[in-house]
Order: sequence, then C-alpha cells, then structure tokens
Amino acid sequence: MSWILLALLTALFYGAYNFFIKISSGYINQIAGAVILQLVALLIGTGILLFLKLTNSVIEISNKGVLYAVLAGVFVGLAEIISFIVFSKGVSVSTGLPIIIGGSIVIGSILGIVFLKESLTPLHILAIALIVLGIIILVK
Repeated sequence: MSWILLALLTALFYGAYNFFIKISSGYINQIAGAVILQLVALLIGTGILLFLKLTNSVIEISNKGVLYAVLAGVFVGLAEIISFIVFSKGVSVSTGLPIIIGGSIVIGSILGIVFLKESLTPLHILAIALIVLGIIILVK
C-alpha cells in the first residue's frame, strides 16, 4: 500500500479518535477518559505485537527507539488529557479539531526543521502559512 493511502487512513483514524474524544468528554472525567483510551490502545497494540511475534516477524527494538517511543507516549498522553478538557468546555469538533491538528502540523514541522534539519519548499511554507491563517480565523 502506498504511503499516501496509509497517511490518509491515519488521518481517518485521528479524525475519528478526536471525534470520539469530543463525544465522550461530556460523559466522563477527562483523566479517566484518557486512561481508558490508553488502555484500549495498549490492548490493541499488544495484540498486534503478539501476532507479529507468533508469525516470527522481525521486531526491531533499540534503546533510542524505546526512548523516543516513551517521549511520544508522554506527549500523546498529555495531548489526550488536554483534548478531553478542551472538548469538555463545549468547543465544537469543527473548531477544536482543526486548531489541535493544524497546530500539531505547524509544531511538528518546526521541530522537523530545527532538530532534523529538514528543509521546506516554497509550497510547504505556503501550506503551513495557510494552516496558521486558518487557526487564526477559527480562533477569532
């Protein structure tokens, strides 16, 4: 499967994930919701990892990989908790989600440029500027 189809599938999952955070935020404590979300993700990931192990797939693990996965886990856990809080304040999905996801694109791009020495084309710069403009419009 091409990377673009996988990226679009990931976007579908992230969109649904945030949609269900919004719906559940009115019915559950934010921390409890984030913990349940993580437990379900843990069960799914564990099941897939066990399947890979049982099918003798190569499972590469390094100290750096573990460190960066832990850091990613810290930030996704914090993002989930704050997402529950944001949506429990009555923010609509059509406003909150573009700000959260758009903002994450801008921050991720900046981190890639600063720490991974990635470069941007003029088209990339325009796209990121449009995201920032969209966030500003949504906030107003």
